[in-house]
Amino acid sequence: MRGHEPRSSSSCAACKLLKRRCTPTCIFAPYFRSSDQITFAKVHKVFGASNVSKLLSEVPEEQRQETVNSLAYEAEVRLKDPVYGCIGAIASLQKKMLELQHDLAVARTRLLTHSGVNNNHASTLDESSELAAFLDLVPYSDLMLLDGSSLDAYLYDLGQPPFV
Repeated sequence: MRGHEPRSSSSCAACKLLKRRCTPTCIFAPYFRSSDQITFAKVHKVFGASNVSKLLSEVPEEQRQETVNSLAYEAEVRLKDPVYGCIGAIASLQKKMLELQHDLAVARTRLLTHSGVNNNHASTLDESSELAAFLDLVPYSDLMLLDGSSLDAYLYDLGQPPFV
């Protein structure tokens, strides 16, 4: 999506989809070019043209392109995942990040164990906890795994901070 480029004589994507005449003052024209029909169709399906029009008119002009980009992304993700939308994508990435942090802590613990710092296997758990504390990580056993009912509880608990 491009910003304020000179328009050709054709209608914008919004006016084409809504089957109306595109005026020079059309609020959609600078943000939904005639080649962006699929993008506008998704935004229209999720948010509605009237709501998008009201939103764009309330947003300062210098922020409208970013607003349209955000609406387009949210609409795309919402159509792929109608229940969770962007939150589902964020939760999935957060879970993956926590798993990778755990894997990193385990790898560092094994590296310390095999480098000869401490060959006592009984102290491996203590060393792992110390290393996790050093790295400011939460032990894997304490992580809330974001799947199934845990994900539902996590997503709808507004008192819960969004990231661990």
